[in-house]
Amino acid sequence: MRAVVVHQTELSVTEVPDPRPGRGQVLLKVLRTGICGSDLHVRADADGSADIAAEVGYDHFMRRSHSVVLGHEFVGEIVSYGPGCRARRPPGAHVVALPLLRVDGEVHMIGLSEAAPGGYAEYVLADEDALLPVPKGLDPDLAALTEPLAVAHHAVRMGTVRRGDPAVVVGCGPIGLAVILMLKAFGVRHVVASDYSPARRALAERCGADVVVDPAVRTPWAELAGRKGVITSAPAYYGTGLETLHALRRSPLMPWRRIIRAAKRLGVAPRGPVVFECVGVPGVIEQIVSAAPFLSTIVVVGVCMRPDTFRPTMASNKELQLRFSFCYDPADFDETLHMIARGRIDARPLITGVVGLDGVPDAFDELTAGRQAKILIDPARS
Repeated sequence: MRAVVVHQTELSVTEVPDPRPGRGQVLLKVLRTGICGSDLHVRADADGSADIAAEVGYDHFMRRSHSVVLGHEFVGEIVSYGPGCRARRPPGAHVVALPLLRVDGEVHMIGLSEAAPGGYAEYVLADEDALLPVPKGLDPDLAALTEPLAVAHHAVRMGTVRRGDPAVVVGCGPIGLAVILMLKAFGVRHVVASDYSPARRALAERCGADVVVDPAVRTPWAELAGRKGVITSAPAYYGTGLETLHALRRSPLMPWRRIIRAAKRLGVAPRGPVVFECVGVPGVIEQIVSAAPFLSTIVVVGVCMRPDTFRPTMASNKELQLRFSFCYDPADFDETLHMIARGRIDARPLITGVVGLDGVPDAFDELTAGRQAKILIDPARS
């Protein structure tokens, strides 16, 4: 079969052996595969990613010297089953899959390991237990976005965003746009998006951002100034405590201590905006820590491959919560697929191109230059 292989940072379209499903595996005909920002990263610096993966116990992540078929965001059509499968769905059924494959008793990351070739190909192997049926009538273009939108779903859950909380998305590349879509799908009423690129700002608007800013002209934090509950200085923060005591000491209902404790239990205590870092460039976390309002929750979604620093004292003074989001769990994945199918998310603005296998090298150049958001691969397209 034809596939796109990366080796020593070079992409090439070549013939590779047809995959054969092993125990518990399913052979899929690839309908669409998304090009992920992670694919751009590992093409340029696979060894850096592999070193990190090895430190957390995964020794099979691809390296620069390996020859790997990329692609972990795919939707496919069932062709056949390997031994030991239950074959719950008939050949021809459309499915998406968690990009994990058991091979000889070990779990591999599909599209990021030599042992688990990915979806930049005509066919791909998936684990039967990882399959989710695509709801009837769902366009393969949209089904292929399940994986990246599941990443956003997980990040938004990690931020514990409430509908009335202001949310700030820093960086409107594919993952930032996915976070905007998911925030609006969850009913968040005020989403501020920030990016230097006019094209990405336009996409952020199409994805539902309520306010879009060019940080070279106006910061996203200026858009929050004056909003109720947004605290931007230490005197205001300390003053809030005094004002609360002043009001509560006059209440005849119960002691002020009990009122404050009850408010905390009910989740109505003061809290700042929820900020999503979707850039993944050194220095951005420090910029956010320095500029974000007091009590903000910062969810780091961008993948920064180089060492970085920020000032913990600044974060402590503001009582910021800093969280790091990586991927998703099976429930995130399943819920995301059904959100897409039910129309709770209109993900079409994310798709800025569809190419065949021969168009993948040029698509990488377009994505690396920031001229596109999400490009899908259709292996049947010439």
